[in-house]
Amino acid sequence: MKKILAIFTGLALMLQIAQVRADEGLWLPMLIEKLNIGTMTEMGLKLSAEDIYSINQACLKDAIVALDRGSCTAEVVSENGLLLTNHHCGYGEIQEHSTVEHDYLTDGFWAKSFEEELPNPGKTASFLIRAEEVTKRILKEVDKDMPESERQNIIDSVSNVIVTEATKDSHYRANVRGIYKGNQYVLFVYEDYLDVRLVGAPPESIGKFGSDTDNWMWPRHTGDFAMFRVYAGPEGKPAPYSEDNKPMEAKSHLKISLDGVKEGDFAMIMGYPGSTQRYLTSWGVKNEMKYTNQFRAQIRGIKQEIWKEAMDNSDEVRIKYASKFARSANYWKYSIGQNKGLRNLNVVEKKQKIEEKFENWVNDKKRRQKKYGEALDLIKNFQQQTAQSQGDLTVLYETLMGGTEILFYSYRAGAGMERALEKHPDSTEFLNKYKTRMQGRMNGFFEDYEPQLDKKVMKSMIDTYMEMVDTAKYPAFIKEEIKTQENIDQWVNNLFEKSIFVDTAKLAKYLESPELDKLQNDPAFAAGNDIIDTYRSMAGKLRAMAPGYDKGQRLFVAGLMKMNKDKEYYPDANSTMRLTYGTVGGYDPRDAVHYKYYTTLEGVMEKEDPEVREFNVKPKLKELYKAKDYGRYANEKGEMVVAFLTNNDITGGNSGSPVMNARGELIGIAFDGNWEAMSGDIAFEPDVQRTINVDIRYVLFIIDKFAGAQNLIDEMTIVKQ
Repeated sequence: MKKILAIFTGLALMLQIAQVRADEGLWLPMLIEKLNIGTMTEMGLKLSAEDIYSINQACLKDAIVALDRGSCTAEVVSENGLLLTNHHCGYGEIQEHSTVEHDYLTDGFWAKSFEEELPNPGKTASFLIRAEEVTKRILKEVDKDMPESERQNIIDSVSNVIVTEATKDSHYRANVRGIYKGNQYVLFVYEDYLDVRLVGAPPESIGKFGSDTDNWMWPRHTGDFAMFRVYAGPEGKPAPYSEDNKPMEAKSHLKISLDGVKEGDFAMIMGYPGSTQRYLTSWGVKNEMKYTNQFRAQIRGIKQEIWKEAMDNSDEVRIKYASKFARSANYWKYSIGQNKGLRNLNVVEKKQKIEEKFENWVNDKKRRQKKYGEALDLIKNFQQQTAQSQGDLTVLYETLMGGTEILFYSYRAGAGMERALEKHPDSTEFLNKYKTRMQGRMNGFFEDYEPQLDKKVMKSMIDTYMEMVDTAKYPAFIKEEIKTQENIDQWVNNLFEKSIFVDTAKLAKYLESPELDKLQNDPAFAAGNDIIDTYRSMAGKLRAMAPGYDKGQRLFVAGLMKMNKDKEYYPDANSTMRLTYGTVGGYDPRDAVHYKYYTTLEGVMEKEDPEVREFNVKPKLKELYKAKDYGRYANEKGEMVVAFLTNNDITGGNSGSPVMNARGELIGIAFDGNWEAMSGDIAFEPDVQRTINVDIRYVLFIIDKFAGAQNLIDEMTIVKQ
């Protein structure tokens, strides 16, 4: 009897494992009818391809939004343009609206009416109108023997004509994007809305629970969501912010399911993934590990320690630097995790095997040698010859351009004024134009800037740059003025004493009567110019060799697709709309460890630490937990599910993307990947790669039971089978 039970148990387990199926790929929705719909239907999808992507009827694509042209994704969840996205996608806006007196980071924010929703100048919401392949039209104008620079000029020229035709007599925006490393081209047409207002956000203790400690980790207990609304002008078209604007009338919005998820359930995600490098070769992976990830993690770690000390000592500084720190820390930890994942999963060796197989296939026939034979040599030569230059650029950006704040700001703020004073010194119109620009940048920059903190960071960043980069590649101000590391303190102190760019009063006084000599002799502006000159010199050397690399990549990918002609390939992510499908399920991260596919509110309470800000728990949430007051949002066991796992294929830019069930109903919001598969942007690992999603029932529970924002609950279409 025990043997029979064991057999049945084993069969059940095999069936369960088979159900947790991953289908690698960031697929273009316009092509799913041709490439994916059969597999998706077999996995449980109840929709047609037309229900997902159509240019003739309302469909799911019309409810998917690119925030800020692809920095994050959001989904429309009401007829009135209400959006759901991640808390970390709205973090900058939440921080900008926060003050010590009205600390929305700590306390959360909930608009109880349209009038209370907060505008965010510059924030955009883009809807995809249509996508169309234009490969034949573009590539018929080029030939294989053409120099790469000439080839690209022709591609750019034809693309501009196509974009002009697509947007003629309309308010749409369009672009042509190369995919498969320039082997194919697609036209994308968008409608950009310009008035996007903050509607709701939980406190950091929910929306950012676990913060940097839990970032990229599972188990996860973060209610990572925020709400915005898209507004339109009086005629229903996109318009800049105005009090007269009205909530947009959504073409399509997602229904929200209370059914929850089970192991093996079908799950699909649509969104705007930013960038992947799935066709990167072994030489590129090595460079990414050593010259990008290692350097980035090292430098950001130094800067973040300085920031954190100041933030811990002052609520004012904490609020000012909260968004900056979060952005920096995200890719600091990503770089550490990706290197670990690339090593643990032997990605370099796997890439080498692909390259060896490709080389053997090419050498098998003379016509292949003629067509693809130079591909790998072109790629290898570029990666090997530019490796150190790639590292130098990383160090320059992380220290002097993105590390210290005032030097790059000074250049950006003053460069236009310098040109105006040089070329049009007597033109009041030009001078006033750049005065206005400088004043606008001044207000935005100094609102979240602490000079004394930046001074400390600057000293450390210059010292780090001088340690890591050869003296021949120092910017002029380091070579000529600082010279040795012993002089850094004195030089930085002098800059902060004399520069007009470190103080709003000094800068405002300068703008009353701007002078070219004073601007060019300003130590911060002069140093900023030197940094840009150094960047251009470094980048120029890389660009000079890039055409050969681009050709090699194009030939390599074309050859791969020819070599494996029965395999359906997907293009790397490039901030255009993609669809990924898979299933709900846990995973085994290492020997003797299994991770369940969902977490609950109980885990929040287990992690609570009143002494550590990122693990604080609000009293109201503890009361709801103690009373088990979950309303209709609990699962069948009476648990309040917080997050769950799927094996969907996502990357940065997918943050905020809707996770949908087989009926296209919203079941969660994607917000992270897992530590064991940080190599995922370069190599998809189906056994361990998981997407971490906040359960939509937890989102509704927080809005309803915790925040009492019944107006938002009433607005959404909530369904249960």
